[in-house]
Order: sequence, then C-alpha cells, then structure tokens
Amino acid sequence: MHRKLPFFRPFYSIVGVGKKATLTKRNMKNDFVSSARSVSDLKAHLVLCTKYRRKVFNGEMLARLKEIFADLSEKWSCKLIEFNGEEDHIHLLFQYYPQMDLSKFVNNIKSVASRRLRSEFPERVNEFYRSYVLGRSSYFIASCGGVTVSTLRKYIENQDTPEV
Repeated sequence: MHRKLPFFRPFYSIVGVGKKATLTKRNMKNDFVSSARSVSDLKAHLVLCTKYRRKVFNGEMLARLKEIFADLSEKWSCKLIEFNGEEDHIHLLFQYYPQMDLSKFVNNIKSVASRRLRSEFPERVNEFYRSYVLGRSSYFIASCGGVTVSTLRKYIENQDTPEV
C-alpha cells in the first residue's frame, strides 16, 4: 500500500467572509524548491549592519548591493526574494536549500559585497572608514516561521531607503 506523505497533501484556504466564504485549494508549488532527495521551503531574513552603525549607504550603493546579492544568491543556488536597506543596515529575504551552509554563505556575501563597494565607491566609504572593514563581523539571521513572508516582505519594502 502506498502512503501519501502529509506535506504533499493539498493546502486549502478560506476566501471571502461570512456566507460568501469558500474553501479553495492554494497553489503552493511555486514556494517549494526540490532537489534529488528533498522538497523544502526554507526562507531566511538576514540583517547586516555597517561597522559602528555609520550611515554609509546611499541609494546608488543600495542599488548596487541588490545586484551583487542577486548575483551571489544565484551562484549559491538560492533565490533572493526581497532586498532593501537604510543608510546603516540592509535586509535580505532569501530562499535556500537545506544542504546550504548558511554561515559560509553569509560570510561570502559580506566579504564580496564589502570588497566590491570599496572598489566601486572609494570616496564614499573612505569618508567613514580608514581601515579595510566596511561591515561588522556579526549579523542577524532568522528563519521565517514566526511571521508570514508577506508581512516580512512589507517590512523590508518599507525601509527608509535614501534617495539616489
């Protein structure tokens, strides 16, 4: 006898209010990523701050950072869902495979982004830092189980982004 696994059962949601409410099947296939032996839906929220929380980033730098992170996410086989930031920190929301080593990914994107920003915007970075360090060695990362992804996406979209 073949048993269906519980996470492959269809998901349903209630649409409408009161007597007009209907039960509809949600299409969640686009949220899942699959590899040879697993199907997963892992998303993480990453926050990176500048050293001493100095207000280094401007609109042009944030636009370039988004390009850098999108490129690196693709190389690491993960998907950048949302990116935004303010003058002293940035937020990334991304989806990844369970096999990915998050600490190596985070350290890689921090070092590559810092190196590229220092080479492309030397005047701006040198106004704030004399040494080669742009960001802190620490970071914040959390899985997206506590809040819905749409809520987190709205939070990231509503960051106080500086003008270009």
